[in-house]
Amino acid sequence: MNFRSIAQLSDQLLAWTRRLPADIDLVVGIPRSGMLVASIVSCYRSIPLADVDGLLEGRCYRTGRTKAGSLGDGPEAEAHLRFLDQPRRVLVLDDTVWSGASIRRTRERIEAAGLPHRVEYGAVYVRPEKTDAVDHYCEALNGPRLFEWNLFQHKEILADACVDIDGVLCYDPRAADNDDGERYRQFLQNARPLFRPEREVGWLVTSRLERYRPETEAWLREHGIAYRELVMLDCPDGTTRRQLKLHGAHKASVYRETGASLFFESDVRQAVEIANLAQRPVLCTDTMQLIQPGMLPLGRPPAALADASVPSLPRRVARRVAPLIPRPVLGLLLRSNGSRR
Repeated sequence: MNFRSIAQLSDQLLAWTRRLPADIDLVVGIPRSGMLVASIVSCYRSIPLADVDGLLEGRCYRTGRTKAGSLGDGPEAEAHLRFLDQPRRVLVLDDTVWSGASIRRTRERIEAAGLPHRVEYGAVYVRPEKTDAVDHYCEALNGPRLFEWNLFQHKEILADACVDIDGVLCYDPRAADNDDGERYRQFLQNARPLFRPEREVGWLVTSRLERYRPETEAWLREHGIAYRELVMLDCPDGTTRRQLKLHGAHKASVYRETGASLFFESDVRQAVEIANLAQRPVLCTDTMQLIQPGMLPLGRPPAALADASVPSLPRRVARRVAPLIPRPVLGLLLRSNGSRR
């Protein structure tokens, strides 16, 4: 499984923009994911941005401008509106090329419009056999592939995946709600959604107790989450579950038995435990990293800043330096980060 996070994407784009032609006048994103890529390139290069329809209609966003009306009615506004009246060098971008169909359809639309611009095409991640489908690409990447910006849209991967519920599909319960009683039932009925799969999930695997199946199934129906099987923990009560520390072992057991190709887990410590017990990769949604068997835990980042004026340790930097820091020291840093007054 080749996984790329948004942090990795940003780093790669920063390096790639330095290799792209220096005289590109406009970057165009192919919706939806291509707009993410185009926006980042536009910001790094300080050049105007458009989507495909905008290019065809002669409109774009100039650097530092959000809409033409904000410029008033003077010469600056006129220049903004007429930017694409002159021939420009245009780079049309998508995040990935697999079959090449999307970028081919886009090319056909643009060529049919007879625009005066010099239009080139690019993608960040391109299937090695399809590198000739674009003029520029950042990385030749084999499948299976999974990207942070469309985690829950990939039909084939979701159909063959195990997905946890708390911390992934909905926010974790607060300590006050985790009473294994009426407050917990209220949480189950009203849990706030987090990630919403757009495709059917193979197995929902949770440490929720079997006796809470009716509330869990009702919540999943309410939020339109499709799945083939819901696997819960058959345990008498929450106290027993905590004493026996069954969370990771239960999930790893189901992961092995189903033969699924990927597990989505929020808690990084459980993700490491599941990967080691099942000897298969786990996608940790808290840290957005693909954890392989044998990897050491990096610690779970704080959920929120205690004081918004104190910036947290950047996640991307933490990932890079964490392997170099002794684990006791790293744990102390992660616990204290964001809590200083």
